[in-house]
Amino acid sequence: SIKAKILEAQSEASKNTSTPTKMLKGLDKKLERKEDGGLYLAEQIWVLVYGNLRTLIMNEAHATRYSVHPGAKKMYYDLRGLYWWPEMKKDIAMYVSKCLTCSKVKAEHQKPSGLIQQPEIPEWK
Repeated sequence: SIKAKILEAQSEASKNTSTPTKMLKGLDKKLERKEDGGLYLAEQIWVLVYGNLRTLIMNEAHATRYSVHPGAKKMYYDLRGLYWWPEMKKDIAMYVSKCLTCSKVKAEHQKPSGLIQQPEIPEWK
């Protein structure tokens, strides 16, 4: 499961002591270890930059056969209750903007642009 992969990544990262505390920018003080051993910010599990965990989560939320390719805003609101990482909203927006299916569907909903035409100038009498 995704949660098991996140917990495994957190465990691996905690073994690696080469990460300077100043790189966490005070984040280590805000994170809380829960009974499952994971680090959480409030109720959201902290997703590290490790492997492709963030991409895996976004794939699950956006492009599985059970999802309907939500836009960036909806996808962020769906995921923010479960997961957290710095600049999450920006990452999700970037991910959705690169989705080919979404770009095709969005293009179909836009009004087709026509040729620019000169408006008629009324005659003054």
